[in-house]
Amino acid sequence: MNREDLEHVIGAAAEILKDEEFVVVGSQAILGPFPDAPASLLRSTEVDIFPRHRPDDAIEIDGSLGDGSMFHETFGYYGHGVGPETAKAPHGWEERLIPIDIPRRGKSPGSVRTYFLEPHDLVLAKCVAGRDRDWDFARDALEAGLVEEETLRSRSLDLPVSDEVRGKILRMLRG
Repeated sequence: MNREDLEHVIGAAAEILKDEEFVVVGSQAILGPFPDAPASLLRSTEVDIFPRHRPDDAIEIDGSLGDGSMFHETFGYYGHGVGPETAKAPHGWEERLIPIDIPRRGKSPGSVRTYFLEPHDLVLAKCVAGRDRDWDFARDALEAGLVEEETLRSRSLDLPVSDEVRGKILRMLRG
């Protein structure tokens, strides 16, 4: 997925839900602050997204733009309607969201205010998920200089996880 694909999903979600503000929390949130992020961070074909003020309406995104939808079959990427609870990010992540106005596509004027998970919060949320691909994402973001190890370690103290999981994350970040 690239920035143009991400913007397409956001614009389509805005049209379907008639909403003006969305939050992107999955791996492709990296494309908000880093539109030219390294290809190794852009392997996913889904955008984890929800309407900022009506997160329960995210289910409509799955129905229209989700996995296996006509949209997905046509474009090769899709929107995954999620909720704020999906982001297992450090406490305060909502206040660190990065707002970016995404231009609407087609004949619709204006833009859609989209809030992207801050990169350190995103990487830590991926670490909490803990799959091999999530650790690869964290490593690649560190190596690309998109996040700083010290900030990751500091914010890991605010993760909504057990001490055991936090310890594993800290060990993995050191490695």
